Amino acid sequence: MAEVTYDQASRVYPGNPPVRAVDQLSLEITDGEFLVLVGPSGSGKSTALRMLAGLEDINEGRILIGGRDVTNVPPKNRDIAMVFQSYALYPHMTVAENMGFALKLRGVSKPEIAAKVREAAGLLDLEKYLDRKPKALSGGQRQRVAMGRAIVREPSVFLMDEPLSNLDAKLRVETRANIAELQARLGTTTVYVTHDQVEAMTMGHRVAVLKDGVLQQCDTPRTLYDKPANVFVAGFMGSPAMNLLTVPLVAEGAKLGDTTVALPRDVLSEAHSLGLKEIVFGVRPENITLGGEGVPVTVDLVEELGADSFVHGHGPDGDRLVIRTEARVHPTSGATVRASVTDAEHIHVFNAETGERLQSSAEVPADSVQVAGAQA
Repeated sequence: MAEVTYDQASRVYPGNPPVRAVDQLSLEITDGEFLVLVGPSGSGKSTALRMLAGLEDINEGRILIGGRDVTNVPPKNRDIAMVFQSYALYPHMTVAENMGFALKLRGVSKPEIAAKVREAAGLLDLEKYLDRKPKALSGGQRQRVAMGRAIVREPSVFLMDEPLSNLDAKLRVETRANIAELQARLGTTTVYVTHDQVEAMTMGHRVAVLKDGVLQQCDTPRTLYDKPANVFVAGFMGSPAMNLLTVPLVAEGAKLGDTTVALPRDVLSEAHSLGLKEIVFGVRPENITLGGEGVPVTVDLVEELGADSFVHGHGPDGDRLVIRTEARVHPTSGATVRASVTDAEHIHVFNAETGERLQSSAEVPADSVQVAGAQA
């Protein structure tokens, strides 16, 4: 079993004041799980991975692998294999030699090394490149060699630190699918770091979102998308981001321009009991349509992406909005259109003071669809 546990683990850099790069991270990763650590630059995701690898000290708490406390165990004794952003291949060695080098250091016999290298090369479609040097390979091929080097070691845990960052957009899509398929086939516990939330959404069994060293939410990609725990997660997960509008709260609901949006009684009760005067009203671009009796929106920019388009605009109060539309049915820049919410259950409501989700915010009554659409 190779479950991984972060138990109130912190990495604190000295300074005045000290910098808590990772702040009391508690996270349990099950055996065979593919967990993605995601967040913006400086969120602590790579530091958390390096703590697990033994490349960063743990100042508070502990880390366990397979139930064994490895907090003070050297990296080479943690039974992990790491794939770096830079590939870190030896330029003077062939692909086969690069893949088998760690086994050679362990004293594994040449026939066994050759067998393991051939097996890994077969998984990664590298058989015909085994005698080449890294300089003769493309970026995608080099990345597969780096993965092959990790695979032949048969570790308990794979650690991947933004392994696709150096690849072009098309190759990134292809390679992330290959990594997800390979992980599913091998069943090895994997912790994967990326700043790209699209990678996180498409690859991970679960995704842990970090901000300023603090875990914001850890759940399945679908749950993060449908029920973000706070404004940060709501704005970070999804491309383009959720539309988030800070609006006044009145007795009946949310005041959006000249329109009041009805909210469920329990949401209103929770908001009023907290003494909130404002809330953050969220709706994703795909849940807004053009037309109807909605709010007027001035179109600033239209991004045509082939299958669909994103209309960027602003409402009467200057609030920025993004609306997803059909590719061949969209307005022109400078036009004024009407925007309406298509499905009230996809409206999100957050505490404007703390950013936390009001727990029943998805349960908006059906008769509020058109009213909410009038300002969304």
